[in-house]
Amino acid sequence: MKRGAALGTIYLVWGSTYLAISVADRTLPPLLMLSVRFFVAGALLYGWCLWRGDVKAERPGRRQWGAAAAIGGLLLVVDTGGVALAEQRVPTGYAALLIASVPLFMAVLDRLVLGIRLPFGAVAGIAAGLLGVGLLVGPGGRVDILGTAVILLAALAWAVGSVFARIAPLPTKPALAAAMQLLCASVMLAGLSAAKGDLSHVSLGAVSPASLAALVYLVVFGSIVAFTAYGWLLSNVGTQLLSTYAYVNPAVAVLLGWAFIGERIGGKEVAAGLVILASVAMLFLAREPHGAEPTAESLEAYIRRQDAQAVEVNPAPTLAELRRIPA
Repeated sequence: MKRGAALGTIYLVWGSTYLAISVADRTLPPLLMLSVRFFVAGALLYGWCLWRGDVKAERPGRRQWGAAAAIGGLLLVVDTGGVALAEQRVPTGYAALLIASVPLFMAVLDRLVLGIRLPFGAVAGIAAGLLGVGLLVGPGGRVDILGTAVILLAALAWAVGSVFARIAPLPTKPALAAAMQLLCASVMLAGLSAAKGDLSHVSLGAVSPASLAALVYLVVFGSIVAFTAYGWLLSNVGTQLLSTYAYVNPAVAVLLGWAFIGERIGGKEVAAGLVILASVAMLFLAREPHGAEPTAESLEAYIRRQDAQAVEVNPAPTLAELRRIPA
């Protein structure tokens, strides 16, 4: 039940954040908006963890904060920041479809980093996903090359951060780990926003009520609720099940973009989307040849099993064999 609730949360909430980011970007600089979003969400979560006693129990030190900074930088600065910038150039549905390539990157990284062999269905899914992305960004329509490249880089960063989060020395409490990542990302984004000159171009009086409402939604649901749920899922489910959010999110994003801001859905987008979603479904249905994937808790035992399989152990000699040995 808890797993289903967590998956349902990231299915629907993250599908809607593409629209919310697009609305917030109308009168707020994207990097500054994200910095404020993550700072407020991280501060609220960290305060809650202090009240519950999680911070005292975990006592996060330099290693934990370093891991939180690395993962927060990949997931929230490179990925979410890249998407927020790219959505100034590309439609929300287009961005969501490209982000559906995350499971493809995660499957490849699982093979390269954790040594998990890919079943045939997963290989076929990766090939189909690349075909779908090629169809989406290939000839036959106007494509923003820079926006597309930024989103694909963002998808790769999310995959790298997700794989690293499985083995990183993060706090065991998902809410505390999420709070630390949000706070670290907020500081990084604030620095980038200041370097970009956003502070001199923003006026509180020019911020529209719609952008402000979108920011509040992103803080509460997109960051506090959904990001905490994702952190819990990283430690409790395998990559293939976790990555299914990537084929639900685009459907939600495309429908909301069409319903609320009049984004066009053409035949090319529908065809590419179906191919991408089919590829991710193939990854979801593919069976792992060696059982469950390693999580943060099971990685040590997983490595021991792999080492044991790689080492040939000679059986102990029997008593009859010992008697045949010459004196």
